[in-house]
Amino acid sequence: MIKTVSTTPFQDQKPGTSGLRKKVPVFAQTNYAENFIQSIFDSLEGFQGQALVIGGDGRYYNREVIQKAIKMAAASGFGKVMVGQGGILSTPAASNIIRKYKAFGGIILSASHNPGGPTEDFGIKYNIGNGGPAPEKITDAIFARSKVIDTYKIADVADLDLDQLGSFDVAGMAVEVIDPVADYAELMEQLFDFPSIRALIASGVNVVIDSMGAVTGPYATEILQKRLGAPEGSVRNATPLPDFGGHHPDPNLVHAKDLYDDVMSPNGPHFGAASDGDGDRNMIVGKGMFVTPSDSLAIIAANATVAPGYARGIAGIARSMPTSAAADRVAEKLGIGMYETPTGWKFFGNLLDAGKATVCGEESFGTGSDHVREKDGLWAVLFWLNIMAARNESVEEIVKKHWAEYGRNYYSRHDYEEVDSEAANQLIAALREKLASLPGQSFGALKVATADDFAYHDPIDGSVSKNQGIRILFEGGSRVVFRLSGTGTSGATIRVYVERYEPDAAKHGIDTQEALADLIAVADQISELRKRTGRDKPTVIT
Repeated sequence: MIKTVSTTPFQDQKPGTSGLRKKVPVFAQTNYAENFIQSIFDSLEGFQGQALVIGGDGRYYNREVIQKAIKMAAASGFGKVMVGQGGILSTPAASNIIRKYKAFGGIILSASHNPGGPTEDFGIKYNIGNGGPAPEKITDAIFARSKVIDTYKIADVADLDLDQLGSFDVAGMAVEVIDPVADYAELMEQLFDFPSIRALIASGVNVVIDSMGAVTGPYATEILQKRLGAPEGSVRNATPLPDFGGHHPDPNLVHAKDLYDDVMSPNGPHFGAASDGDGDRNMIVGKGMFVTPSDSLAIIAANATVAPGYARGIAGIARSMPTSAAADRVAEKLGIGMYETPTGWKFFGNLLDAGKATVCGEESFGTGSDHVREKDGLWAVLFWLNIMAARNESVEEIVKKHWAEYGRNYYSRHDYEEVDSEAANQLIAALREKLASLPGQSFGALKVATADDFAYHDPIDGSVSKNQGIRILFEGGSRVVFRLSGTGTSGATIRVYVERYEPDAAKHGIDTQEALADLIAVADQISELRKRTGRDKPTVIT
């Protein structure tokens, strides 16, 4: 019943910031997915008889790989698998299941905010027992194993009916097909003031969520429409589809433009939100106000105690290095810890586990807290609705009052996608060579104060992560950051982050790109980005 299959290693199975991501045809190669899954199991110890959670975002090839993973888990000695009905589990829901039921870990099948379909993206990520992404020591071990693997084990049994709830036996291993939404919805009801949010919606505040044909549709439908009383249709594109209905499931001003335009129209909704492929990212839009993810983190932190689950206050705030310093000012006022980490949610895990941080955020539309060990898109949406209900104010009023109190961090990210990898790497290498000479140089009215390649020293386990992004900080608090993204599947994505702090409320109404124009020009001047890449403008501006 258990087969040992001979295989040949692939040399390209290095996990990025969120697991291994490749195009579907790559994963569909003979033994490709099996090799990587076996490499995960071979890199772990002590899981015999333990539970493994498996689920994904419903994208193309999701069901096929889930069947492989279940059979391989049985062959490797796991005692139980918990899998979402239909193969569905949002990333935050999977994290919650791992934690709630004390599973050994979990396999999440997703390429997050990347497109889905027969020729589009797929991904496999391993999460550890705290519910969070595997740390680098595990992903490094998985990659090392993948380069030499020569066999994998798999149960030679029929496929499981993933659409049937209940308990089943696969080669002597128990498999429980679970409702993917129930445990997550229950957790949200514990954290937030549902009666107040229900009253807000009943008062006539029109709330819409665009699930972009991706995984949060069932979650948002259950919570927003069934539990909070929003009218039917408030959740748009609510059915998870293998190709996300043709959507690029990345909740930003480019790919969720229809939602943004609708909210900004005179008769549109008062509040709009969008989520991504696997449900861990969010976009928040109010009438007359798009909320940057950096501001969203700061505002959630500043207002956290209005939500019952955070009434005790928060212990600290953690943000990724490229995220704006808006949250730093909140932490300073509250007298709590502020932690700056590399990009990648795995870096927040130690801080959350140690009780150092309660809320965390990344500028790439990810926000979360210690309720799970992943970012959580729907959680952020519910937090905003809870704040609106508690303050009886619109999104625009809340944001502008926050700026008046703390100052405004003008902030933007410019993405140059699918850049030639060699050109992108040469650009970063050239910047590294310039770092020592930049401090003291002036570019117009901007004078460089410091410049470095960000390295993170984890205050909990002492580990060091180097080369996490080029930072150029100017006198007065402005800065530009350059970083290569680890979430794409073809070419390289260069991300340029630009930030200016403005304490004067009289200057808070300037268009963001206009307020940052001189910094954007200097960023290009220092990096020679246009010259080196041949690009005259970014692919995406957020």
